[in-house]
Order: sequence, then C-alpha cells, then structure tokens
Amino acid sequence: MSVPWVYRLVMVASTPAVRWWGRLDVRGLEHLPAEGPVVVMPNHDSAWDPVVVGIAALRRRHLRALAKDSLWKNPAIAWVLDRMGQIPVARGTGDTGALAAAEQVLREGGALGVFPEGTVSRGRTMPVRSGAGRLVLAVPGTVVVGCRITGVTDIVRVPRRPRITVEFLPPTTVVEGESAAELGRRVMTEVRTGAPPQIPGRAKAQVAFRELVARHDAERSA
Repeated sequence: MSVPWVYRLVMVASTPAVRWWGRLDVRGLEHLPAEGPVVVMPNHDSAWDPVVVGIAALRRRHLRALAKDSLWKNPAIAWVLDRMGQIPVARGTGDTGALAAAEQVLREGGALGVFPEGTVSRGRTMPVRSGAGRLVLAVPGTVVVGCRITGVTDIVRVPRRPRITVEFLPPTTVVEGESAAELGRRVMTEVRTGAPPQIPGRAKAQVAFRELVARHDAERSA
C-alpha cells in the first residue's frame, strides 16, 4: 500500500485526538479489501468524520475523499489536500470533473471515502445523494463497504472524553438493475440503523440545557 507522506503525516498528527482522547474502537476492518477498487460510504455527523475514517482505515487502505471545493480557497490547505490525494468537488452542481477524477481512482484500484449524505447531519435525517452509487456502477468490480461512525460528535465536549467507534460493514452486493440512488439509499439505511443522526457536541450540550430549562419551567408552572 503506497500512502502519500502528507496523508500519513496528517493522520499521525490527528491520531492522539482520535485514538487516545477519543478512545477509538475500530470494528470490521477485515471487511475493507486490502487492494482493488472500493467505495466506503459512512454516515456524516461531524466535521471530524473524514479524519476519523482515514485513521481507522490506514492499516489497510489510503482512503481518498471528495471534499468541498471551497476548502481549496486557502492556498496552504489546498497544498495539503492536493498532496493527500483528495478531490475537490463543487457540491450541488453535478460536478462531472470531480466524478471523472474519482472514477479514475477506482479504475486504478484505489479506495474512495464518499459521504452520500453530502454534509454534516446536525441531527437531521439527510437525503442520500446518488454520486457514490454512480461511482460504484461506473467501475465494474468496485466493492461497496458501508461504515458506521458513532461518538465523534462528542470529541469537542471537554473535559468529557468521547468513545469513538468506526465499524466497517460486510461488503454490499450490487443488485442487477439497481439505480445509483437506490444503491446509495440501501447502503445508508443499513449504516444509519446503528448510527442515527447526532447533533455535534457543543450544540448537543446547548440543546440538552434548553430541554432541561424547559422541563424545569414546566414543573414550576404545573
């Protein structure tokens, strides 16, 4: 497995926050093929998710990702992302250039991490986009692996330590005649079965506080 040194450096630099502070528990890593084209489809509840999945998978694969193109506006960040092998995508535009670049990664036997929900859920049920499924169907032989991420939304709730779990699910069989959208929805339904949408840490604490105050006011007025 050839991993760019910048990618490895970013993963190593992030490891203390994820593995030590987050008490990372990786499950089902054997389901992630060590070689050949693969698309990993995780749920997305935290901005930390791409790093967490990258660290969880690093012992077997270098996961390249489609990231929002606005990140490339900062020259320093753009330099890092380019050398990590990440692919800029203009969200909501059907970016054919980004999809073509991602397809090429798969044709060369690479691994992609694609978040079918498109953006952080913030506790909402998000629609599943068809892009991940389109990539799978475009390159025959691509393996589809769902990925459940839990606990990452608590990573910023200092001093409370999170318990982060990344679970790679058994590969999904592509059904003949199934559309890209149907494939994506089927995978994400399985993923979300064990990882319901979560509100990010600080926002979660604010919501909990408001609910506590509301209950207190209701009890006083009863």
